[in-house]
Order: sequence, then structure tokens, then C-alpha cells
Amino acid sequence: MAEKQYKLVTCTINGRKRSEMVDVRASLSDMLRNDYRLTSVKIGCEVGECGACTVLINGEAFNSCIYLAIWADGKEITTLEGLSGPNGELSDIQQAFIDNTAAHCARCCPVIYAAAPAMRIFSKQSKRRCTAAWAWNIKKMTDRSAISRC
Repeated sequence: MAEKQYKLVTCTINGRKRSEMVDVRASLSDMLRNDYRLTSVKIGCEVGECGACTVLINGEAFNSCIYLAIWADGKEITTLEGLSGPNGELSDIQQAFIDNTAAHCARCCPVIYAAAPAMRIFSKQSKRRCTAAWAWNIKKMTDRSAISRC
């Protein structure tokens, strides 16, 4: 039986520099949940389809279930926990969801909040384009109109 291989991964997670020895086969979602207890990173499909594991890597949304932890070396990772301010205040997008009563389940939170910056760019171009970009995820949600106001 082959021996496990480990590699030191040093990255910035939610503004804090971190280093961890990780199994070279481990996903980023496994590292974030198991080693750092960042439970906003949900485990859903584990094939990159559902978006429950979405995180920002250097400001771009990625499915962490199909992103190897060793690829995060030297990168800046942001999870939902990292969106809050230094005193626990909500981010603009989190507050917008509250203000617009845009209810959604905990599995949807990561992909919605991580994709929000891109959606704001789309929404300035056209509401139709923004809605099309969200379509893959909001078709599962109960109140699409509230989400589109955020």
C-alpha cells in the first residue's frame, strides 16, 4: 500500500497567514473544514456542480471541493467567515439580503456571497444578464425576486 504524501501549504485564509501540512490528495474544502473548522464551506455534491463549497481564491469564485489544497499555496482564500468586519459586522451583501428579506438556505450562502461581486458587475450591464448568470443556482430558491434586489 502506498504511503501518504504531505506538503506544507502556506496561504492567507480570511486575512490570516496560515501554514498546514496537508495530504496532497486533499481538497481545499477538506482542509478548510477539517483543519481550520470553517464550516461555512459546505460539502454538497463533491464534483463541483452545486456551489455549496464556493470560496474566493485571489478574489475569484472557485468550487473548493474540486480544488486541491496544495494548489492554494501562496494564495488568498476568503470564506463566508471572512466577509464579516473586524468586529463581526455584516458585509454589504449580507446586509442587503437581510434588508430585502432574501431568504435562502445555508447551502446556497457560499455561492451567493462569493459570486456577488461578479453579479454586481453584471447587474450594471443588464438585469436580464444578471438573472441569466444566477439562473443555475436561483432556480432552487424560493424567493428569486428578493435576491435580485440585493
